[in-house]
Amino acid sequence: MKNVLIIAFLSVLTTYGQETSTSVPNTIHVGDVLTLGNPSAQIFEYVHFPKTNFIIKKGGVPNYKNLQGKKVIVTKVEEINNGKVITLKRKDGLKFFNSIPKVRANLEQALAAGEVKF
Repeated sequence: MKNVLIIAFLSVLTTYGQETSTSVPNTIHVGDVLTLGNPSAQIFEYVHFPKTNFIIKKGGVPNYKNLQGKKVIVTKVEEINNGKVITLKRKDGLKFFNSIPKVRANLEQALAAGEVKF
């Protein structure tokens, strides 16, 4: 009898354990607030910032470490054949690197890499 109860308990436990998952909301709207995370490489790969020389030419300072943890607002959501592309601007109203007002990001890949977080 003990064995039957243990097996039943374990089967119920594994069923509920597999059922719960942390899912990312598949709908994102204009005005949602996200947080920039750590870049997946030395620079952000899926949040498309311009090359370093363009940032310097516009008078900016390309320091990617200062972007970690910054709040950004979604200003535009586009559905493209390879997924959703979103346009981001800083929540505090400043420009990225003191020269770039908006950037684009591939939503699914940036979330998977941890470059953007909810």
